[in-house]
Amino acid sequence: MVSSEEMKKKDKMSSTTSTPFSNNVFMTFAIVGIFIHLIFALYYVPSYQTCSEDYQYNDTKLAHIKKHNNGDHEYRFVVITDLDHHSKVQNSKKPKWESYMKYGKLIINKQKTSAKVFWDDGNVISISSDISAGGRGMELSDLAVFDGNLITVDDRTGLLYKIIDNKAYPWIFLNDGPGNTLKGIKGEWMTVKDKHLYVGGLGKEWTTTEGVFVNYHPMFVKVISPSGSVKHLNWTDNFINIRDAVGIKYPGYMIHESVQWSDVHHQWFFMPRRASNETYTEATDEFMGTNYMIIADEDFTNIKYKKIGKTGDGSRGYSAFQFVPETNDDIIVTLKSEEKDGVPVASYLSVYCLSTEKVILDETPLSGTFKYEGIEFV
Repeated sequence: MVSSEEMKKKDKMSSTTSTPFSNNVFMTFAIVGIFIHLIFALYYVPSYQTCSEDYQYNDTKLAHIKKHNNGDHEYRFVVITDLDHHSKVQNSKKPKWESYMKYGKLIINKQKTSAKVFWDDGNVISISSDISAGGRGMELSDLAVFDGNLITVDDRTGLLYKIIDNKAYPWIFLNDGPGNTLKGIKGEWMTVKDKHLYVGGLGKEWTTTEGVFVNYHPMFVKVISPSGSVKHLNWTDNFINIRDAVGIKYPGYMIHESVQWSDVHHQWFFMPRRASNETYTEATDEFMGTNYMIIADEDFTNIKYKKIGKTGDGSRGYSAFQFVPETNDDIIVTLKSEEKDGVPVASYLSVYCLSTEKVILDETPLSGTFKYEGIEFV
C-alpha cells in the first residue's frame, strides 16, 4: 500500500518531468505562429499593396469651356484667398477660420491675341474650418484639380482640403521638411505630374526675419498618390539650381508660390514671387517681386528663363498661375499679389501667350483688397 507521502513524491516527480515537454509544445506552437505570420506578410500584404497601386485615377477635368459663335472661347475659373491674420471669423460662437472664393469667366479671342475677364462679384463664397495651428487657419495658398477633386492647401496648418459644393473637407496632413517634424508644411503651390499631386513650399532656406539660417525644410516637396500616401522629396539642389540660372547665389534667395508641371512641354514652369541677390530680411522682402518665368526639364539639368513685363517698384509678385485648358499649354493666366507692411493691398490677373511671348491681358486688379493666392479652372 502506497503512503500519502509517497503519492506526493510521485506527483511532484510527474509534475517536474512534464515541464520540458510542455515547453517544447509551447515553442512548437510559437514557431508555427511566426511562420504563419511570415506567410501572411509575404503573400497577403503585397496583394494589398498591389490593390492600392491599381487604384483607378480619376482624370476628369472640372473645367467648363464654352465656344462662342465668333470663335472666342470662354473658361470658368475660381480664385481663393489667403487672409493671413484676418482669416479668423469674428463674433463666432466657437473658433472658426475662413477663406473666400470668387468665380470668374476668362474669354480669349479666336486668334489668341487678346483676353477679357468678368467676375461674379455678387457671389463671393466663404468656406470655413474649425481647425487651426497657433490660433490661425484656412490661409489657403493654391488650388489644383487632382483625381477629379478640387484641392486646396492651408499654409498655416499643413492640411490639404477637398472643396466639394463650396465646403472644405480635411483630407491629408502634410508635415514640414523631411516628414519627421511636428509642424505642418507651409504649402504654397501645387501641381499634378504622373497622376500624383506635388505640394511645395517657399523653396528657400528657412531663416529668421533677419536672414539667419535655420534649416532647409521649405526646400522639401511632398508627392501624394491618389490613395493618399505621401513621399517627401529633397529638392534643395533643384531650388539652388533654379536660382543659380538667373545669377542668384546664397545668401541671395528666391521665393516660390507658383509652380506647374506641363505634360505637353514635359517641363517644369516656375514664376517666383520674390527674388534678390541680397540677404533676406522681412523689411526689404516686400519689394523684391519678380517678372521671371523659369523653365526646367524633368531632372533640372537644363534650366532657362525669360522675363515677362516689368516689375515696377517690386511690390507685386506672382502668387499663382495655371495653363488655360485646351490651349496646348500655350496660354497661362497669372495672379500677382501686393502687400504693404505685411497687409494685403491688391491682387492682379494677367494672361500671357508662350508661343508669341505676348501679354494678351495686362495686369487687371481684382475688386477688394484681398490677397488671392490660388486659381483653377472649374
